[in-house]
Amino acid sequence: MVIDLWNAGEQRPVETLSGGESFLVSLALALSELSSGWSRLESLFLDEGFGTLDSETLDAALNALESLRLSGRTIGVISHIDQLTRRIPVRIDVKSTGGRDCTIAVEIYILWNGVLKN
Repeated sequence: MVIDLWNAGEQRPVETLSGGESFLVSLALALSELSSGWSRLESLFLDEGFGTLDSETLDAALNALESLRLSGRTIGVISHIDQLTRRIPVRIDVKSTGGRDCTIAVEIYILWNGVLKN
């Protein structure tokens, strides 16, 4: 069961969560585990799910991930969402060139006046 605080504290079965809600619940559980101090997890890798979030919720999720990164944790994200990739300071860009071939580029950005620049 999930207690839906956005819906007057309604108790809902987990199966009724939307894709975005399921992603947020999973992310919240992972973040609480990482920040609790009870475990020795030093890294978190996320494969998508961000595309199901509205811009305000995406911003809140990214702020939480940034907070973990600044505390020394390694955060890896696989995504194609522009709003997300613009906020990631180190990127590994893998692009298919056809068949079984691909190109790999590593980009490192620095924060300059609140904007990431390479």
